[in-house]
Amino acid sequence: MTWIIIIAVIALLALGGIAIYNRLVRLRNRSDNAWSQVDVQLKRRYDLIPNLVETVKGYAGHERETFEAVVEARSAAQAAGTVAEQAEAEGLLGGMLRRLFALAEQYPELRASENFQALQADLSDTENKIAVARQIYNDTVLGYNNAVQTVPTNLVAGIAGFKAREYFEVENDARAVPPVAF
Repeated sequence: MTWIIIIAVIALLALGGIAIYNRLVRLRNRSDNAWSQVDVQLKRRYDLIPNLVETVKGYAGHERETFEAVVEARSAAQAAGTVAEQAEAEGLLGGMLRRLFALAEQYPELRASENFQALQADLSDTENKIAVARQIYNDTVLGYNNAVQTVPTNLVAGIAGFKAREYFEVENDARAVPPVAF
C-alpha cells in the first residue's frame, strides 16, 4: 500500500512538472510572438526613413550631416541584437528623426509637399503601432517573468533553463516632452 502512495505522489509531481513546463513554453512563445510584432513595426519604420530622407534632401540638400546621422541611426537600429541594444538604438533613431523634422520645419514648401505630409502621416501611424506593440510585448514579458520567478514554476524554470526576459524600455531622453516655442 505504501508503494502505491509513493508512486501516486511521484506521478502527481511529474504531471505537475509537465504542466508547469508546458505553461512556461507557452508564455515564452507568446513573448517571442510579441517581439516579432514589435520587429514588424520597426522594419516598417526603417522602410519609411529612406523615403523621408530623400524627400527632405530635395528641399534641404545642404544639410548632409543631418541626413547621414539619420541613416547611421537607422543602420544601428537594424543591426541591434538584444532587446536592450534595440531600445538604445531606437532612442537614438527617434532623436535623429526629431532632428530631421525640426530641419523640415525650416522649409515651408517642404511641409506643404503632399509627399512629405503622407510620409509624415505614415511615420506617425507607425510610431503609434510601435508603441502598442511595445506595450503588448512588455505585458507579455511581465507574465513570462512572473512565471519564471515565482514558486513553484521557478523550480521547473531553473531546471529547464528558462530565463527572465528584458523589457523593451524607451531611453529617458526619448520620454522627455519636446520643447515648444512660439
